[in-house]
Amino acid sequence: MIEEISIRDLGVIERATLPLGPGFTALTGETGAGKTMVVTALGLLLGQRADSAVVRSGSTQLWVEGRWRVPADGEVAERVRDAGGDLDDTGEASYGELVLSRSVAAEGRSRAVVGGRGAPVSVLGELAEQLVVVHGQSDQIRLRSAAAQRDALDRFAGAPLAEALEKYRQAFRRWSANREELAELVDERDRRAREADDLRVALSEIEAVAPEPGEDEALAEQAERLTNLESLRIAASVSREALSAEDSDGPDVRGLLETARRELERAGAHDPALQTLADSIAGLGFQVEDAAAQLSTYLAALDADGTHDLEVIQERRAELTALVRKYGPSLDEVLERAASGGTRLAELEGDEERIEQLTTLVTEDEAEVDRLAESVSELRSTAAQELAARVTEELAALAMADAEVVVEVERRDDYTLAGRDAVTILLRPHAGAEPRPLGKGASGGELSRVMLAIEVVLAGSDPVPTFVFDEIDAGVGGASAIEIGRRLARLAETAQVIVVTHLAQVAAFATNHLTVVKAGDGSVTASSVRQLDGDDRISEMARLLSGLSDSESGLAHARELIELARDGVGVRS
Repeated sequence: MIEEISIRDLGVIERATLPLGPGFTALTGETGAGKTMVVTALGLLLGQRADSAVVRSGSTQLWVEGRWRVPADGEVAERVRDAGGDLDDTGEASYGELVLSRSVAAEGRSRAVVGGRGAPVSVLGELAEQLVVVHGQSDQIRLRSAAAQRDALDRFAGAPLAEALEKYRQAFRRWSANREELAELVDERDRRAREADDLRVALSEIEAVAPEPGEDEALAEQAERLTNLESLRIAASVSREALSAEDSDGPDVRGLLETARRELERAGAHDPALQTLADSIAGLGFQVEDAAAQLSTYLAALDADGTHDLEVIQERRAELTALVRKYGPSLDEVLERAASGGTRLAELEGDEERIEQLTTLVTEDEAEVDRLAESVSELRSTAAQELAARVTEELAALAMADAEVVVEVERRDDYTLAGRDAVTILLRPHAGAEPRPLGKGASGGELSRVMLAIEVVLAGSDPVPTFVFDEIDAGVGGASAIEIGRRLARLAETAQVIVVTHLAQVAAFATNHLTVVKAGDGSVTASSVRQLDGDDRISEMARLLSGLSDSESGLAHARELIELARDGVGVRS
């Protein structure tokens, strides 16, 4: 429920606050005072496209704010928290206050705030679906599309249809998924068969070579060593002889270090510093011996490697290179292909079995979908008759006694997620006339009454928190206008109703009467909003009736209308 809307610099409205609240609020005012700007403000709060042309002349930006009372744990609150905002505390455990605001700069930039946090304007649009239904002069009926008319019928049908439709949708989704997989397998059968053949060849070739992880790098190192075996042996032998000449009497590093150590130790008796150097040289001698031993081990390994046939190694490398070139680009990827290839091949080889299985499932699913769709259609057909009868009954109370609403449910050949029914709401304006789709062949006043009748009926089974009607009574007067007012008051028993109207017969039924007041200095018009009661309300009603707020006959008629409304629906003046 909208508790309050604040407006600043929107159109002709300089600054205004609309106290709303529960029940039926009527908004009246002189032509050009800015009544429709109130609907524009609400549209901005609900995510409609921003038009900088409605920024008040001379202002840099417009600003609107709305305060809603919403369930603290409902879908709206959850979406607000998802957007980073939150509800304000109202002192009630089960309800919170949601604050939405929107600003539009004169250059066109728009900004939205949801629950105290900046948010994309699209979030306002998502919340709008849960908060308000708006009927404007150019949008006389909510049920414009075939899908919307079908949804309206489904909501009217209630829980039995919802349960049947959910079962149908589960079967339809399963059927669609199986059909899609089957079609893909059949269409791709030849390609997948070729893939399986290629994979068998690849696995066979890889298995025949049987590569090992890192084998290519190890073989490359071994081949490099064998190719340069003699130069490696010479370098290692010369180095070992220089360090430790075990096979000759020539000088070597080990002998020279030993001579130096002995000389320093003899002289060390006279100078301790030389003894320290002797110890260091002794350490170097150990390192030289260790290096010489390592060179001996290396030479022994070279002799062992020399027993391998370099030609055999190069042949093995050629086999690995061929695999990498064909299935690489690296040996690791060749091994990965071999590891995953078996699983993929099993999947491809199971296609025929899967196709046979899916064919059976699709046939069974189609029969189930057809059966459940028929159940949905029967429930819709029954509900359509009741909806048509109740809306027709409402039209009789709205001075359209000869009119009849027809709700057709036509079965189609194709299935969709919503079933296979095409739902159409038609109007027969008088006996003998052919039913025609809503919006065709009816006057604006008739269309307004049909729309209101449908909303009143739907509100009983699918309540909407707030309805906003922008001059839906255009083209209507007299007794028809009184009945529209009475039906709006009835709708307000289960929902908040806000009506922009120019008819006293409608405004008389309001529990909250607001008027847009216009004042001007000859160049700039500034409007504000006042809440009316008592004599002020009667004067505004008289102005609506006769154009004069102080006409005795107008005032008397205004009092009569308010009494009629109070006696008819039990509302306060």
